[in-house]
Amino acid sequence: MEYSAIGRELRARRTAAGRTVASVAADAGLSVPYIANLENGRGNPTTAALTRLAEALGLRLAVTLVPADEARPDAAPISPQVPSSLVRLGRTARFRQAVAVAASTRDLDADELSVRLVAALATLARALGQDLAEADWWRLLDAIVLIAAHPAVPSGNAISQISSSSPSDSGSAR
Repeated sequence: MEYSAIGRELRARRTAAGRTVASVAADAGLSVPYIANLENGRGNPTTAALTRLAEALGLRLAVTLVPADEARPDAAPISPQVPSSLVRLGRTARFRQAVAVAASTRDLDADELSVRLVAALATLARALGQDLAEADWWRLLDAIVLIAAHPAVPSGNAISQISSSSPSDSGSAR
């Protein structure tokens, strides 16, 4: 794994947890500049430092050695660069509450959903080629919570429901 990929993953996990670099640094016993440099793809982290960072984030470090020519189909996708506006959003109580609502309606782990949402939202910003404003992030998050809480009826079910209803139920005038 490249150091920039490790940095992106650290930032995504920290952001999803709603944590600042300073709070993680204090818990890990590392300096703020050291962590900031790692998150920006600079530096050469030791496994001891990565273990301390993982523990500070409530995670555990897992290192896997595989042959260089062997692809890992089960490998998690690398987190994209997280825009600063999304980092700020992830620190808010409102963000954590929205993730908790979405997770509970879908019977998912809130922490894991938070990590996935931050990565997905960051990917969306990258696809759009811009850092979104806070209001845009909230609109997207509100839509996700709405979809999680009230999913649309799959199109196949809607068609069967329509076709099985009687003509008097359809509300059409004759």
